[in-house]
Amino acid sequence: MVMKVQLDKLNIHFGKTHAVKDVSMDFPENSVTAIIGPSGCGKSTMLRSLNRMHDLVASARVTGKVLVDDTDIYDRKADPVSIRRRIGMVFQKPNPFPAMSIYDNVVAGYKLNSRLVRAEADEIVESCLRRVALWDEVKDRLKTNSMNLSGGQQQRLCIARTIAVKPEVILMDEPASALDPLSTLKIEELIEELKERYTIIIVTHNMQQAARVSDYTAFLYLGELIECGETKMIFTTPQKKQTEDYVTGRFG
Repeated sequence: MVMKVQLDKLNIHFGKTHAVKDVSMDFPENSVTAIIGPSGCGKSTMLRSLNRMHDLVASARVTGKVLVDDTDIYDRKADPVSIRRRIGMVFQKPNPFPAMSIYDNVVAGYKLNSRLVRAEADEIVESCLRRVALWDEVKDRLKTNSMNLSGGQQQRLCIARTIAVKPEVILMDEPASALDPLSTLKIEELIEELKERYTIIIVTHNMQQAARVSDYTAFLYLGELIECGETKMIFTTPQKKQTEDYVTGRFG
């Protein structure tokens, strides 16, 4: 089993607040790992450290190592822009660029780093929209504003925009929490398909969703990694009582 991302004694502080405490764990390649835990336990904070989003927060301090293919993304020589191309991010609330068309949204990130001829752009747009099962729904209105799409369609568009730049890892921060049940199902089906090409790390408050979509699950509590392992084990025969209490609904 190849480990795509490895955390070694990861700590995250915001001023005097110690948000993530000494977390070490691995994320296998071409798999889905879910991070679960009660609100405020550090799930999203940890996720955002994996593509250096905390660089933008003045009070944030990250120590330890985040290795991607054995390269530490927090090394002084590492380029944050290159890291964010390798490690894409999908947020809780769909965030298509509001002034752009569906077409321009897909190629927006790609155009920042490369010059595109029209034929190449067309190919990227169709390929990415097909991969997120959106092409048939929007192919006749690619030049219309992306804000005209439904919430579920907007989220799939954001995923298409993410994969257009050819990342290796996709981070998802509760990607279906703002969506209706049908849209949620489509996102979950999409996650299952995407793991053939990408390593996916998803934060979710929905334990049923974690059980459905993930191969591995990590349980965080008060900033500490309590337990991680194969999802089936975490939900049926957890090794720690705190994990058992959480997944059976005794607290959280």
